[in-house]
Amino acid sequence: MDRARLRHLLARESGEAERRNPRSKAAYERADHLFGRVPMTWMNKTAGAFPRYLATARGARVTDIDGHEYVDFCLGDTGAMAGHSPAPVAEAVRRRFTESGGATAMLPTEDAEWVGAELTRRFRLPRWSFSLTATDANRWAIRLARAVTGRPKILVNSYCYHGSVDESLIVVGPDGRGTARPGNVGAPCDVTLTSRVAEFNDLSQLEEQLAHGDVAAVLMEPALTNIGIVLPEPGYPAGVRELTRRYGTLLLIDETHTFSAGPGGCTAAWALEPDMLTIGKAIGGGVPAGAYGLSGELAERLLGRDDLDLVDMGGVGGTLAGNALSVAAMRATLEHVLTDEAFAHMVKLSERFEAGVRAGITAHGLPWSVSRLGARTEYRFARRAPRTGTESAAASDAELEDFLHLYLANRGILLTPFHNMALMCPDTTEQDVDAHTGVFADALSDLAG
Repeated sequence: MDRARLRHLLARESGEAERRNPRSKAAYERADHLFGRVPMTWMNKTAGAFPRYLATARGARVTDIDGHEYVDFCLGDTGAMAGHSPAPVAEAVRRRFTESGGATAMLPTEDAEWVGAELTRRFRLPRWSFSLTATDANRWAIRLARAVTGRPKILVNSYCYHGSVDESLIVVGPDGRGTARPGNVGAPCDVTLTSRVAEFNDLSQLEEQLAHGDVAAVLMEPALTNIGIVLPEPGYPAGVRELTRRYGTLLLIDETHTFSAGPGGCTAAWALEPDMLTIGKAIGGGVPAGAYGLSGELAERLLGRDDLDLVDMGGVGGTLAGNALSVAAMRATLEHVLTDEAFAHMVKLSERFEAGVRAGITAHGLPWSVSRLGARTEYRFARRAPRTGTESAAASDAELEDFLHLYLANRGILLTPFHNMALMCPDTTEQDVDAHTGVFADALSDLAG
């Protein structure tokens, strides 16, 4: 690739973004009382000098404060996989908050049992508890795993994504040994004291780490997502399950992003058999929500322990977790929005998106690849789709990524800012997908010169 041309085009698109978005730029410059000038510092992960500011969002569309409308393939990085403000969720939240009241009364509602039963139908784990985020669901599940096994360590895959869980911020270093993930902020201790790590798709490395006998649980995404989609090779998921059972280690699957695979995520699509499962973001339809599920045997073992404080200050749960408002949103999302039929529509559109991207890559003979996980598609700057997290991290190209994101945004299309991910929602249309295909092809033509 002509890097000089790439830098020229990136500068051109950056200038166009500033010209098109004066109100967003001014709002960012006025934000003196926010740490990093944004509500959360990750909002600075944006192509260009400032983020676009939100005005409205409905379905698969977002409008910024400068009046530009976008086809939104970011969808809150899965948080809005149901679409923005889906009508059944908006109505359930309105009814719960204004008519019923008691959004956080510290009392259970009957909606909770409905949600638990539906999650059981989808993921085949019979016992559920709720959180406000998948990060908290992971933290609490980790505590339960340590309690029931008596083991101190958690094993994750290199460059996995489990929110801000301390135990997950470990990667395989150049020497093949675990080391802190670069940029980790304020680690409470050396991460190798709490965690072990193995490359995704590497069963021999996994067995080597499990053989130490100190791993309470393997916490894993069925496919890596936040470093770019890395799909499992044939036999890998079954191999992980066999090894965890052989070494007395629990299997904890995080479906927060991989829920895109279908109504029951990868767990249902690939007939996985986890001991625990966590999920968040998408199941609340835009309202903060998360959950973790347990096998019946594991739930009974935990509830039978009179030495564990599962009610008060034992470190599992939060005051707002399972509140009536979040649970109402989860029920509306699962019952009326992210249905089996909706997933069929979303997956079909994702296949169309993937085909459009492949056509553009092939037309220009680019050494890039495309991976798809149900309703989620991602393109990578590597000829062969990466098979491990470390390979996927090495395939990044910040300048090229920023150019593509800016080029698309300047023409009304949003991708996830952290990577080249496009997610479909029930309101996404074929016309939306084709709009991306056309603009993406134009971007590649501009790059070719």
